[in-house]
Amino acid sequence: MRITRIALHAVDLPYAGGVYRLSGGRTYTSFDASIVRVTCDDGTEGWGESTPFGSTYVAAHPAGTRAGIGLLAPALLGHDPRRTERIGDLMDATLTGHHDARTALDVACWDAFGKSVGLPVCDLLGGSTDVPMAPTSSIGAGDPDAMRAAVADHRARGYRAHSVKIGALDAEGGPALDAERIAASLADRRHGETFLVDANGGLLVESALRMIAQLPPGLDLALEAPCASWRETAALRRRCPYPIVVDELAQLDADVHAAADVADGINLKISKAGGLTPGRRHRDLARAAGLTVSVQDTVGSSLSYAAILHLGATVPPRTLRGVLNSEDMVTRKVAALDTVVTAEGVLPGGSPGLGATVDEEALGEPVAVWET
Repeated sequence: MRITRIALHAVDLPYAGGVYRLSGGRTYTSFDASIVRVTCDDGTEGWGESTPFGSTYVAAHPAGTRAGIGLLAPALLGHDPRRTERIGDLMDATLTGHHDARTALDVACWDAFGKSVGLPVCDLLGGSTDVPMAPTSSIGAGDPDAMRAAVADHRARGYRAHSVKIGALDAEGGPALDAERIAASLADRRHGETFLVDANGGLLVESALRMIAQLPPGLDLALEAPCASWRETAALRRRCPYPIVVDELAQLDADVHAAADVADGINLKISKAGGLTPGRRHRDLARAAGLTVSVQDTVGSSLSYAAILHLGATVPPRTLRGVLNSEDMVTRKVAALDTVVTAEGVLPGGSPGLGATVDEEALGEPVAVWET
């Protein structure tokens, strides 16, 4: 089984909520997805996606993703997609870093692998726990009452974990506004719900401490990605009464290993890691260190969500906080997914590969093709 053709599609994904706001005044209205189809000599196909969160989140942007894929794709032609670690080594030898570009190709290889042997990707990654996972919402920073309403809306749709964005500049209201946002978002917290308060690295240690001092007592939350550096995060942890979860700082294997010294959990984003192959390693490193795990991605369509579900299903329930429903964040659906949704949560179905039936009309014509 060998890769004979790789096609790349560029797909615009409008944000379902209009304007998505992050710390530091960053805003987004749509996301530019790179979706690849890997075709093998026996006719097996695999699909993968990488959708950067604009150009101001981590060191990735859509044009760079596609440029990176343009370097990597020709190198994969003629190779067996089922040898996922060796595919990773080949990408290492072809392009340093650029995890966003690697992700779409890595995930597509796992999809093809699963289809070739008739197994869902989660079984290839170690096996599903068969315990329904809590869907995680992503609530953009905004007016406190609007954020409370957004949490309530997601709660009514079955979400049991929530990621609430903060990080107001002083000119916008600063720590006082962030404290109001947090209190409002958690005001109606139900039994069994979990909350991540996510600053996306936008707080200084001083502003984080000022915000914490203004929070009402008794709030059950974890503070995610409060600061932009390891030093600041370690300094804050010594004085923070809440658990700290790292996200943007943990991209390499070594980062996940180091996280155990300054944090209590990790937000494992698949495209930030470079795909399911390194994502699997990060899952295991986090487990060995006793860190809680949220499985997410920067953003993305149905294919991104499928990868999240399959990796998330292999995380022990005791340490899994939830899985991000990235598909629900955007208005364009590019695939129908085989999922099992119950009142307790969600699981990937038993279809081979990612369990995604792609709507090729939604993708349009490829912007680039490489073939033998």
